[in-house]
Amino acid sequence: MAFDFFLNIFKPAPHISELTDPEQVKSDYKYWRIRILYSIFIGYAFYYFTRKSFIFAMPGIMQELNLDKSQLGIMSSIFALTYGASKFFSGVLSDQSNPRYFMAFGLIVTGILNIFFGMSSSVFMFAIFWGLNGWFQGFGWPPCVRFLTHWYSHSERGSWWSIWTVSQNVGAFLIPWIVGFTLQYFGWRAGMYVPGVLCIFGGLFLVNRLRDTPQSLGLPSIERFRNDYAGKKPNDSEEQELTTRQLVMGVLTNKYIWMLAIAYFFVYVIRMGIGDWTSLFLIEAKGYSRLGANGSVSLFEAGGFFGSLCAGWISDRLFQARRGPVNALFAIGLTMAVLLFWHVPQGYAWMDSCALFAIGFAIFGPQMLIGVAAAELAHKKASATATGLTGWVAYIGAASAGYPLGSIIDKMGWEGFFWAMVICCFVSVILLLPLWNVTRASVTPPPVPETEPQTA
Repeated sequence: MAFDFFLNIFKPAPHISELTDPEQVKSDYKYWRIRILYSIFIGYAFYYFTRKSFIFAMPGIMQELNLDKSQLGIMSSIFALTYGASKFFSGVLSDQSNPRYFMAFGLIVTGILNIFFGMSSSVFMFAIFWGLNGWFQGFGWPPCVRFLTHWYSHSERGSWWSIWTVSQNVGAFLIPWIVGFTLQYFGWRAGMYVPGVLCIFGGLFLVNRLRDTPQSLGLPSIERFRNDYAGKKPNDSEEQELTTRQLVMGVLTNKYIWMLAIAYFFVYVIRMGIGDWTSLFLIEAKGYSRLGANGSVSLFEAGGFFGSLCAGWISDRLFQARRGPVNALFAIGLTMAVLLFWHVPQGYAWMDSCALFAIGFAIFGPQMLIGVAAAELAHKKASATATGLTGWVAYIGAASAGYPLGSIIDKMGWEGFFWAMVICCFVSVILLLPLWNVTRASVTPPPVPETEPQTA
């Protein structure tokens, strides 16, 4: 089967004999933890180059090929569907693969697909290449989760994870400048070629820099090295690879992961709703110029940068690595920030900007920590599958922020939009509050993997 063939190519690196010199172990861990972090930070930022390139190339595409917004909107819808589905299925693959090659392979393929997109001129071919790009974009997140689970232990993981997750803000900040420059001087096709070529080289960089688990380098598990276990010392099954069935069933039968996934749905409706519609709201309802509206909305991303960093630090330092309290508190803060933004009077641009910064700060807390919680409430070897499932559900929410919200605005105006945002905020709070005290110790221990029967 193709699935088995793929797993054989990207099978995890084998464990080797463990180093016996404690000083060498300490030195190697220090070196590799820093190297792994900056590598996945750069790699995931590159993924955003080929994920957002089309958005900023759209004006040139429309002008040269005479396409309308509805035709280009097809690409966005297809991308959301393929990317959302890929986050779950690639999570299952990633948990059984060497993340070093898995992440690099996905980045290289997205680069090639961007180049093919730039060579095309029809909506049909655009849809094919952008849909495939969405699928292989899903190869970026799960291997990063696997790295963060295996190289950074429970009590510190929130802080390390938050540093990595702002790579998406960095990538989203840089790509408009890269595509904008090439669009201005060389045309929209170059705006697709340049990110594509950069990501091909980025994939080769990942192959050179990354390695699989600590045990593949002769190091003890991170839990044993730091004497830092999530709830209790795991049994040997935590370090054994699981079968596809064990991965999937272990995640699908975990009620806490489903609660996180449904909360993620509403968090993403808010995130995408504010990100996609606020500029138009400020122009239509408050008389902003395009430049002024975009400037205010940029503070949403700025708030997200600081919100992600603070959420991880607060979770580790103030709540002893419990993710539930921070998720719930940030969701409550998000509700208050959305209500504030809704009721800012016309003519108070500084208040609009502050409210958008606050919304970004609050929304990116659970946007980051729900993923951390899902990874920690699953079997260690199923962390990418767990976050893949929550990510899949989240992107259904992202898709819901498009046409459904647009219809609400058409029928009920901007008041209907804000009612929808506030309702989503309240539902997310209701779903996250019961998880306040849920930790790994609350979850039924995963079964010891059964030996697969050998076939002739």
